[in-house]
Amino acid sequence: MRVCETVATMRAECASLGYGGRRLGLVPTMGALHEGHLSLLRAARAQCDVVAASIFVNPTQFGPQEDLAKYPRPFARDSELLRAEGVDLLFAPSADEMYPTGAVTHVNVEGLSERLCGRSRPGHFRGVATVVSKLFHVVQPGVAFFGQKDAAQVAVIRAMVRDLLLPVEIVACPIVRESDGLALSSRNVYLSSEQRRQALALFRSLLRVQEAYEGGERDATRLLAAGVEEFSRETGVRLDFLEMVNPESLEPLEFAQPGALVAVAGFLGSTRLIDNVVLS
Repeated sequence: MRVCETVATMRAECASLGYGGRRLGLVPTMGALHEGHLSLLRAARAQCDVVAASIFVNPTQFGPQEDLAKYPRPFARDSELLRAEGVDLLFAPSADEMYPTGAVTHVNVEGLSERLCGRSRPGHFRGVATVVSKLFHVVQPGVAFFGQKDAAQVAVIRAMVRDLLLPVEIVACPIVRESDGLALSSRNVYLSSEQRRQALALFRSLLRVQEAYEGGERDATRLLAAGVEEFSRETGVRLDFLEMVNPESLEPLEFAQPGALVAVAGFLGSTRLIDNVVLS
Protein backbone atom coordinates (compact mmCIF):
# COMPACT_ATOMS: atom_id res chain seq x y z
CA MET A 1 0.00 0.00 0.00
CA ARG A 2 1.38 3.38 -1.00
CA VAL A 3 0.80 6.17 1.52
CA CYS A 4 0.52 9.66 0.02
CA GLU A 5 0.56 12.80 2.12
CA THR A 6 0.42 15.47 -0.59
CA VAL A 7 -2.17 16.29 -3.23
CA ALA A 8 0.43 16.17 -5.99
CA THR A 9 1.67 12.70 -5.03
CA MET A 10 -1.82 11.25 -4.60
CA ARG A 11 -3.00 12.72 -7.89
CA ALA A 12 -0.02 11.23 -9.75
CA GLU A 13 -0.43 7.80 -8.15
CA CYS A 14 -4.16 7.69 -8.91
CA ALA A 15 -3.57 8.69 -12.52
CA SER A 16 -0.96 5.96 -12.87
CA LEU A 17 -3.02 3.18 -11.28
CA GLY A 18 -6.18 4.21 -13.10
CA TYR A 19 -4.48 4.22 -16.49
CA GLY A 20 -6.07 2.13 -19.24
CA GLY A 21 -9.64 2.41 -17.99
CA ARG A 22 -9.08 0.59 -14.70
CA ARG A 23 -11.95 1.28 -12.30
CA LEU A 24 -10.77 3.19 -9.25
CA GLY A 25 -12.86 3.17 -6.08
CA LEU A 26 -12.50 5.59 -3.18
CA VAL A 27 -13.48 5.09 0.46
CA PRO A 28 -13.22 8.44 2.29
CA THR A 29 -12.82 8.14 6.07
CA MET A 30 -11.78 10.15 9.11
CA GLY A 31 -9.91 7.14 10.48
CA ALA A 32 -10.67 5.33 13.75
CA LEU A 33 -11.71 2.47 11.50
CA HIS A 34 -14.22 -0.18 12.51
CA GLU A 35 -16.05 -3.02 10.80
CA GLY A 36 -18.39 -0.57 9.10
CA HIS A 37 -15.47 1.06 7.30
CA LEU A 38 -14.04 -2.34 6.44
CA SER A 39 -17.33 -3.33 4.82
CA LEU A 40 -16.96 -0.31 2.50
CA LEU A 41 -13.43 -1.36 1.59
CA ARG A 42 -14.60 -4.88 0.81
CA ALA A 43 -17.37 -3.54 -1.41
CA ALA A 44 -14.81 -1.37 -3.19
CA ARG A 45 -12.46 -4.31 -3.66
CA ALA A 46 -15.29 -6.43 -5.09
CA GLN A 47 -16.37 -3.76 -7.58
CA CYS A 48 -13.13 -2.01 -8.53
CA ASP A 49 -9.70 -2.73 -10.00
CA VAL A 50 -7.94 -0.23 -7.73
CA VAL A 51 -8.98 0.79 -4.21
CA ALA A 52 -7.98 4.08 -2.60
CA ALA A 53 -8.85 5.19 0.92
CA SER A 54 -8.40 8.50 2.66
CA ILE A 55 -7.87 9.31 6.32
CA PHE A 56 -8.49 12.96 7.08
CA VAL A 57 -10.17 14.41 10.16
CA ASN A 58 -11.81 17.31 8.39
CA PRO A 59 -11.84 20.41 10.62
CA THR A 60 -14.47 22.28 8.60
CA GLN A 61 -17.26 19.81 9.44
CA PHE A 62 -16.85 20.24 13.21
CA GLY A 63 -18.62 23.01 15.11
CA PRO A 64 -16.91 25.19 17.77
CA GLN A 65 -18.14 23.06 20.67
CA GLU A 66 -17.69 19.66 18.97
CA ASP A 67 -15.07 16.95 19.39
CA LEU A 68 -12.40 17.85 16.79
CA ALA A 69 -9.57 17.96 19.33
CA LYS A 70 -10.39 14.61 20.93
CA TYR A 71 -11.54 12.74 17.83
CA PRO A 72 -9.63 9.40 17.84
CA ARG A 73 -6.62 9.22 15.50
CA PRO A 74 -5.07 5.71 15.70
CA PHE A 75 -3.21 6.11 12.40
CA ALA A 76 -0.81 3.15 12.76
CA ARG A 77 -3.66 0.76 13.56
CA ASP A 78 -5.78 2.15 10.75
CA SER A 79 -2.95 1.74 8.25
CA GLU A 80 -2.53 -1.91 9.18
CA LEU A 81 -6.26 -2.52 8.74
CA LEU A 82 -6.17 -0.91 5.32
CA ARG A 83 -3.19 -3.03 4.26
CA ALA A 84 -4.96 -6.17 5.44
CA GLU A 85 -7.97 -5.27 3.27
CA GLY A 86 -5.79 -4.90 0.18
CA VAL A 87 -6.02 -1.13 -0.21
CA ASP A 88 -3.69 0.10 -2.95
CA LEU A 89 -3.45 3.79 -2.02
CA LEU A 90 -3.90 5.69 1.22
CA PHE A 91 -4.28 9.46 1.09
CA ALA A 92 -3.42 10.96 4.48
CA PRO A 93 -3.00 14.72 4.02
CA SER A 94 -2.53 17.39 6.65
CA ALA A 95 -5.10 20.13 7.21
CA ASP A 96 -2.73 22.63 5.58
CA GLU A 97 -2.50 20.42 2.50
CA MET A 98 -6.28 20.27 2.09
CA TYR A 99 -6.92 23.88 3.09
CA PRO A 100 -4.03 26.05 1.87
CA THR A 101 -3.47 29.39 3.56
CA GLY A 102 -6.04 31.89 2.36
CA ALA A 103 -8.52 29.29 1.06
CA VAL A 104 -11.98 30.88 0.92
CA THR A 105 -13.94 28.55 -1.39
CA HIS A 106 -16.61 26.23 -0.01
CA VAL A 107 -19.22 23.90 -1.47
CA ASN A 108 -22.71 24.27 -0.04
CA VAL A 109 -25.65 22.11 -1.12
CA GLU A 110 -28.50 24.47 -0.30
CA GLY A 111 -31.60 23.09 1.34
CA LEU A 112 -30.34 19.58 2.07
CA SER A 113 -27.49 20.94 4.17
CA GLU A 114 -29.95 22.47 6.65
CA ARG A 115 -31.97 19.28 7.25
CA LEU A 116 -31.57 16.49 9.81
CA CYS A 117 -28.00 16.70 11.15
CA GLY A 118 -27.49 19.93 9.23
CA ARG A 119 -30.12 21.65 11.35
CA SER A 120 -28.45 20.49 14.56
CA ARG A 121 -24.90 21.13 13.31
CA PRO A 122 -24.87 24.37 11.27
CA GLY A 123 -22.12 24.34 8.66
CA HIS A 124 -21.48 20.61 9.05
CA PHE A 125 -22.59 19.57 5.58
CA ARG A 126 -20.85 22.53 3.98
CA GLY A 127 -17.64 21.13 5.44
CA VAL A 128 -18.50 17.62 4.27
CA ALA A 129 -19.36 18.69 0.73
CA THR A 130 -16.24 20.84 0.50
CA VAL A 131 -13.80 18.13 1.58
CA VAL A 132 -15.48 15.37 -0.46
CA SER A 133 -15.39 17.61 -3.52
CA LYS A 134 -11.66 18.13 -2.95
CA LEU A 135 -11.10 14.38 -2.56
CA PHE A 136 -12.96 13.66 -5.78
CA HIS A 137 -10.85 16.21 -7.65
CA VAL A 138 -7.61 14.76 -6.28
CA VAL A 139 -8.41 11.05 -6.65
CA GLN A 140 -10.70 11.15 -9.70
CA PRO A 141 -12.53 7.95 -8.66
CA GLY A 142 -15.07 6.24 -10.84
CA VAL A 143 -17.02 5.23 -7.76
CA ALA A 144 -17.01 6.26 -4.09
CA PHE A 145 -18.36 4.26 -1.17
CA PHE A 146 -20.16 5.68 1.87
CA GLY A 147 -22.07 4.16 4.78
CA GLN A 148 -25.86 4.20 4.97
CA LYS A 149 -25.57 5.17 8.65
CA ASP A 150 -24.76 8.68 7.44
CA ALA A 151 -27.83 8.75 5.18
CA ALA A 152 -28.13 12.54 5.17
CA GLN A 153 -24.48 12.82 4.17
CA VAL A 154 -25.10 10.41 1.29
CA ALA A 155 -28.03 12.54 0.11
CA VAL A 156 -25.94 15.72 0.25
CA ILE A 157 -23.03 14.13 -1.66
CA ARG A 158 -25.32 12.66 -4.32
CA ALA A 159 -26.89 16.07 -4.87
CA MET A 160 -23.45 17.70 -5.10
CA VAL A 161 -22.27 15.13 -7.64
CA ARG A 162 -25.41 15.64 -9.72
CA ASP A 163 -25.31 19.43 -9.61
CA LEU A 164 -21.57 19.75 -10.32
CA LEU A 165 -21.67 17.10 -13.08
CA LEU A 166 -18.99 15.04 -11.37
CA PRO A 167 -18.34 11.66 -13.06
CA VAL A 168 -18.50 9.68 -9.82
CA GLU A 169 -20.93 6.91 -8.92
CA ILE A 170 -21.99 7.04 -5.27
CA VAL A 171 -22.58 3.70 -3.55
CA ALA A 172 -24.22 3.54 -0.11
CA CYS A 173 -23.42 0.35 1.81
CA PRO A 174 -25.63 -1.13 4.56
CA ILE A 175 -25.25 -0.20 8.21
CA VAL A 176 -23.07 -2.60 10.20
CA ARG A 177 -24.35 -3.27 13.71
CA GLU A 178 -23.23 -4.94 16.90
CA SER A 179 -25.06 -8.14 17.81
CA ASP A 180 -27.51 -6.14 19.96
CA GLY A 181 -28.28 -3.68 17.15
CA LEU A 182 -26.07 -0.71 18.04
CA ALA A 183 -24.80 0.90 14.85
CA LEU A 184 -21.01 0.95 14.66
CA SER A 185 -19.50 4.40 15.02
CA SER A 186 -16.04 5.76 15.73
CA ARG A 187 -17.65 7.77 18.53
CA ASN A 188 -18.81 4.65 20.36
CA VAL A 189 -15.38 4.59 22.06
CA TYR A 190 -16.47 7.67 24.04
CA LEU A 191 -19.29 5.74 25.75
CA SER A 192 -19.11 4.31 29.24
CA SER A 193 -20.55 0.83 29.72
CA GLU A 194 -23.79 2.36 31.01
CA GLN A 195 -24.00 4.81 28.12
CA ARG A 196 -23.32 1.94 25.71
CA ARG A 197 -26.43 0.23 27.08
CA GLN A 198 -28.46 3.43 26.94
CA ALA A 199 -27.43 4.07 23.33
CA LEU A 200 -29.62 1.17 22.23
CA ALA A 201 -32.58 3.52 22.68
CA LEU A 202 -31.81 4.91 19.21
CA PHE A 203 -32.19 1.56 17.48
CA ARG A 204 -35.18 0.56 19.59
CA SER A 205 -37.01 3.75 18.62
CA LEU A 206 -36.41 2.98 14.94
CA LEU A 207 -37.62 -0.60 15.40
CA ARG A 208 -40.78 0.70 17.07
CA VAL A 209 -41.52 2.90 14.05
CA GLN A 210 -40.79 0.05 11.67
CA GLU A 211 -43.01 -2.37 13.58
CA ALA A 212 -45.90 0.10 13.59
CA TYR A 213 -45.43 0.64 9.85
CA GLU A 214 -45.42 -3.09 9.20
CA GLY A 215 -48.57 -3.30 11.31
CA GLY A 216 -50.35 -1.02 8.84
CA GLU A 217 -49.88 2.48 10.29
CA ARG A 218 -49.01 5.07 7.62
CA ASP A 219 -49.49 8.43 9.34
CA ALA A 220 -45.99 9.82 9.95
CA THR A 221 -47.01 11.77 13.05
CA ARG A 222 -48.35 8.67 14.76
CA LEU A 223 -45.43 6.53 13.65
CA LEU A 224 -42.89 9.01 14.99
CA ALA A 225 -44.84 9.44 18.23
CA ALA A 226 -44.48 5.69 18.79
CA GLY A 227 -40.74 5.99 18.23
CA VAL A 228 -40.41 8.94 20.60
CA GLU A 229 -42.36 7.04 23.26
CA GLU A 230 -39.92 4.14 22.97
CA PHE A 231 -36.92 6.52 23.05
CA SER A 232 -38.21 8.25 26.19
CA ARG A 233 -38.12 4.96 28.13
CA GLU A 234 -34.34 5.42 28.39
CA THR A 235 -33.84 8.54 30.51
CA GLY A 236 -30.06 8.70 30.04
CA VAL A 237 -30.33 9.71 26.39
CA ARG A 238 -31.40 13.12 25.08
CA LEU A 239 -33.27 13.10 21.78
CA ASP A 240 -31.99 15.45 19.10
CA PHE A 241 -34.46 14.45 16.40
CA LEU A 242 -36.54 11.56 15.10
CA GLU A 243 -37.86 12.23 11.61
CA MET A 244 -39.31 10.49 8.58
CA VAL A 245 -38.07 11.99 5.33
CA ASN A 246 -37.65 11.45 1.62
CA PRO A 247 -34.18 9.81 1.36
CA GLU A 248 -33.13 12.04 -1.56
CA SER A 249 -34.51 15.47 -0.63
CA LEU A 250 -34.55 14.90 3.16
CA GLU A 251 -37.91 16.67 3.24
CA PRO A 252 -40.36 15.48 5.93
CA LEU A 253 -43.09 13.07 4.88
CA GLU A 254 -46.69 13.22 6.08
CA PHE A 255 -47.31 9.58 5.23
CA ALA A 256 -44.98 6.60 5.26
CA GLN A 257 -44.14 4.89 2.01
CA PRO A 258 -41.69 2.22 0.89
CA GLY A 259 -38.18 3.66 0.84
CA ALA A 260 -38.91 6.36 3.43
CA LEU A 261 -35.94 7.17 5.66
CA VAL A 262 -36.51 7.21 9.41
CA ALA A 263 -33.55 8.94 11.04
CA VAL A 264 -32.71 9.50 14.69
CA ALA A 265 -30.00 11.37 16.58
CA GLY A 266 -29.40 11.55 20.31
CA PHE A 267 -26.90 12.63 22.94
CA LEU A 268 -25.31 10.54 25.66
CA GLY A 269 -23.53 13.17 27.69
CA SER A 270 -21.57 15.13 25.09
CA THR A 271 -21.46 12.25 22.60
CA ARG A 272 -23.87 12.51 19.69
CA LEU A 273 -24.90 9.34 17.85
CA ILE A 274 -27.06 8.79 14.78
CA ASP A 275 -28.91 5.85 13.24
CA ASN A 276 -31.61 5.18 10.66
CA VAL A 277 -33.76 2.59 8.94
CA VAL A 278 -35.33 2.54 5.49
CA LEU A 279 -38.94 1.33 5.45
CA SER A 280 -39.50 -1.62 3.16
